[in-house]
Amino acid sequence: QVQLVESGGGLVQAGGSLRLSCASSGGTFSMYSMGWFRQAPGKERESVAAISWSGGSTYYADFVKGRFTISRDNAKNTVYLQMNSLTPEDTAVYYCARGPARITAAQALNLTKYNYWGQGTQVTVSS
Repeated sequence: QVQLVESGGGLVQAGGSLRLSCASSGGTFSMYSMGWFRQAPGKERESVAAISWSGGSTYYADFVKGRFTISRDNAKNTVYLQMNSLTPEDTAVYYCARGPARITAAQALNLTKYNYWGQGTQVTVSS
């Protein structure tokens, strides 16, 4: 059974940074794409970033381009989300999820392509 556990969330002031981690167990992590998603109170879950199985391709939602960086360490079965220049609008619960083995640019930010999800980690950005 695949398990994903996020960590690294917390409270940060606007303009600050956080690094989220997502540790995977119970599957062959290196074979699958991974993604980060978020859900703010009263809003639908939205895609933030995705990364191919090798880490060679990354994809970002327009609202995080230039501020967030997704990466992975297949030796550690972990995917990361480095978040810089945070704003109060980034406040949300952040989730990681496992996608298909191969993912295209058109699929990468499609939530329906991801079938294993973590429990989420809260990120709160104060103004």
